[in-house]
Amino acid sequence: MSEDTTENKVLKVKPADAYPPEEGCYLRGNPYSPVAVVVMLNHAREKTPPEIEHLTRCAIEKGAALAGTLQTENIGIEKIVCNITANPNIRYLIICGIEVEKHNSGDALKCLIEKGINEKRTIIGSGAITPYLFNIPLSAIERFRKQLKVINLLNEVDPEVVDRAVWSCYQEEPTEFKGYTLYDPGAFKGKPLCCTLTWKIKEPHEIEEWELDDVIEEIGGD
Repeated sequence: MSEDTTENKVLKVKPADAYPPEEGCYLRGNPYSPVAVVVMLNHAREKTPPEIEHLTRCAIEKGAALAGTLQTENIGIEKIVCNITANPNIRYLIICGIEVEKHNSGDALKCLIEKGINEKRTIIGSGAITPYLFNIPLSAIERFRKQLKVINLLNEVDPEVVDRAVWSCYQEEPTEFKGYTLYDPGAFKGKPLCCTLTWKIKEPHEIEEWELDDVIEEIGGD
């Protein structure tokens, strides 16, 4: 695995060749940056408000590795997991924008990192309706949680605040930001984990809670 270091010996590694492996509504920035930004989207993708697009662009211009929008608490999150684990340099995930009505996708993403999933592949503690992760390996979920620290700016839409958060993440020295102590810790100590959705369950939002046992049996283990 190719490695690169800055003058202060912060380890950086080459992302997976297929990085980012999943398509989506996001922009790519510096692949050696330690931070990605997820902006909540309460509209159809084709009707994305200009201010949301601006927030995404600002994050990239400020130095984020990836910045994009999130609508759903299942497949949308699964794509984020795949794209971030393919790049060990990403160590922070900034969640911002107005929470997605009914889906509660931002809360689900935060809960995934902080609490994980249960035996039915349901995000623990999430207020979302269908926070099910059926289409990615358990190993990817575990790696995602170990690799990242979440910076919760949910319901924040001020580009200057998000810019400051991004900037703080790649500082050499510990930097205080809204109760977080941020700096670039270097790449996660593990090879890029490159996976894509299996699409075993194409419509997770249609799954009822009483069906979960059958679904888990259908999709198998990891």
